[in-house]
Amino acid sequence: MNKRAYFGTDGIRGEANRHPMTAEVALRVGMAAGKMFMSGDERRHLVVIGKDTRLSGYMIETALVAGFTSVGMDVRQFGPLPTPGVAMMTRSLRADLGVMISASHNGYADNGIKLFGPDGYKLSDEKELEIEALMGQGLAEGLAAPNALGRVQRIDDCQARYIEIAKATFPRRLNLSGMRIVVDCANGASYKVAPEALHELGAEVIPIGVAPNGFNINRDCGSTAPAAMQRAVREYRADIGIALDGDADRLVICDEKGQGVDGDQIMALIAGEWAKHGMLRGGGVVATVMSNLGLERFLKARDLKLERAQVGDRYVMARMREGGFNLGGEQSGHLILSDFSTTGDGLLAALQVLAVLREGDLPMSALARQFEPVPQLLENVRFASGKPLEDAKVMGAIADAEVRLNGCGRILVRASGTEPLIRIMAEGDDESLVKDVVREIAGAVKQAAI
Repeated sequence: MNKRAYFGTDGIRGEANRHPMTAEVALRVGMAAGKMFMSGDERRHLVVIGKDTRLSGYMIETALVAGFTSVGMDVRQFGPLPTPGVAMMTRSLRADLGVMISASHNGYADNGIKLFGPDGYKLSDEKELEIEALMGQGLAEGLAAPNALGRVQRIDDCQARYIEIAKATFPRRLNLSGMRIVVDCANGASYKVAPEALHELGAEVIPIGVAPNGFNINRDCGSTAPAAMQRAVREYRADIGIALDGDADRLVICDEKGQGVDGDQIMALIAGEWAKHGMLRGGGVVATVMSNLGLERFLKARDLKLERAQVGDRYVMARMREGGFNLGGEQSGHLILSDFSTTGDGLLAALQVLAVLREGDLPMSALARQFEPVPQLLENVRFASGKPLEDAKVMGAIADAEVRLNGCGRILVRASGTEPLIRIMAEGDDESLVKDVVREIAGAVKQAAI
């Protein structure tokens, strides 16, 4: 595959108003994607655009709208809406293309552009390469005639539509009456829809992270900073805590004691429940190379398989579609329930956990630890330039670590697709050995990154 100039593992992402997350690049994305998805017939072509709550979303959205309308595409703007909601609405409105403006779990200074095809699935690498090629054209090429410019309209009921879709995934025979739930919306895209959906299902909802101001998205809140949720659960004596990230495609949970539950444990819980009721398809679960070995052992003990994809929820979804799986996700909390959604959806995953809780009338603490995780350590090393993974000392440290683990664990060293980081992960039954190999590889990477 050719090297991509703009797109990473989850769309285009970077610091706002710095290349590649500039108004000019957004304009070019709009023009290029618009050209590619306009089939040439006489009908009007439609793109829908949602965003999270970052200040820079206004700039990026305006530039995208200019790009799309300049080549003749009509635009529908949703305002703040979770990423999975944008995917759902792309299909619901029969749009040619869907766009989400978000940098997911990153801080407010970053932003990003994610693209969905008319089927609601994230675009393939090949489609992204086609868009990149068109982005290199001159801005005067392919412009619509004055009478063929696109029209723009804001859709005001998209949040209500998403809430109804989310509620419909919860078993009709159940409700959340009598449950006290803390939901942390990370001051992001779900700040209205998540608390409202839980309230309408009958829960007593304690919302936090629901006062976005353009700068506080993911700041000391949400799935990447679960301490706020855990404190609130203990303070209000809630039954469960739910924390979403900035665009609500990621989820972490804590039990009534404030103890955290990661994506692997949530996948194990849902997989076990679905398998018991004959609802799990594909004979197992699709996860990534980062998921804990304990999850693999948990599934194997139940005659279920764990298939691993590369990091990135769209790669998980691609493998799910190939193998007929309906459950997949990442340890970080991107969980895909393909019976209901075409991409990761934190709220829908939380509702499945709540259904298990309500069905069994058990506390979350009784369900939080589905398997004993194998000791796993992850360290991120930031670098300014160069290619540390091609350094001879780094390659040697990785090879030495694999020999020392001797088949009783795993090691994974990779470059982040969204940030200038080298991610080092090792796991195995010997915790001290895991720590040693991560420390040695990190040291080699730091030397190479100088």
